[in-house]
Amino acid sequence: MHYVDGKWLNSDSTFAVTNPATGEVIGAVADGGAAEAERAVAAADGAFGGWASTTAYERSSVLYRCWELMTERAEQLAQTMTAEQGKPLRAARNEVKYGADFLLWYAEEAKRVYGETIPAPRADQRFVVMRQPVGVCAAITPWNYPISMLTRKIGPALAAGCTIVLKPAEQTPLCAQAMFEIFHDAGVPAGVVNLVNTSDPASVGAAWLADARVRKLTFTGSTEVGKLLAQQAAPTMKRVSMELGGHAPFIVFDDADPVHAAKGASLVKFLNTGQACISPNRIYVQRSIADRFVDTLSERVAKM
Repeated sequence: MHYVDGKWLNSDSTFAVTNPATGEVIGAVADGGAAEAERAVAAADGAFGGWASTTAYERSSVLYRCWELMTERAEQLAQTMTAEQGKPLRAARNEVKYGADFLLWYAEEAKRVYGETIPAPRADQRFVVMRQPVGVCAAITPWNYPISMLTRKIGPALAAGCTIVLKPAEQTPLCAQAMFEIFHDAGVPAGVVNLVNTSDPASVGAAWLADARVRKLTFTGSTEVGKLLAQQAAPTMKRVSMELGGHAPFIVFDDADPVHAAKGASLVKFLNTGQACISPNRIYVQRSIADRFVDTLSERVAKM
């Protein structure tokens, strides 16, 4: 289901969610499009004034409550992630933990949105800088870290006083739905957080980027899609924050322990089956220690 203006909504159509390990259909979610995207923006825009006018301590309190509920439901969230995304349960539990930590961090950061006082050239002047929330933020999250990337985007938006519309990856909508249940139960005001599921991400993204009420985009995904979104955001001069496909060289010099380095390389290279922006995509080892490094790396990979 979608979550818009504090309510759970259906669509005329749905799409299936499958367990990638077994191919089993584990659920079906509402399949939205441009109409649902516009409705979510309208809700976020309508709620922005009220949320932006809350105190930092009020926003902090809401984020703390979200963190508490996420911690209480950690095992349920991890089970959902493993079934839907496919990562081992141990890894899912770890992601839920540090995903919750993002909410805890921004609960504190909400109280630290400091301004500045700047020396003026005249005695009768005073220059003051005040930080103001930018407005409605659109967030697009990936499938590889479906909960931590969600909290990493929603946490700072709420802390700053922004409202948000979010589209999760079509492979992992159940994780997002479980998180929005937490936001609802934690008392996040209606319209402040909004969720639109879709099997056609281009239609939702295009609708949000064409809408002047959306003032900022945050996206984690491929460089190819990031370039397209940047082009679509340009006509309305949206602020854009993106985390795109990584370039991650793993460099080992001869003053390092090649065995220890090889163990580290094998760990991060195959982290989340390699679907992580910090996974090395090329390895450089100084010639004098290359043999020991390669032997250790080959041995560890052979055991996988």
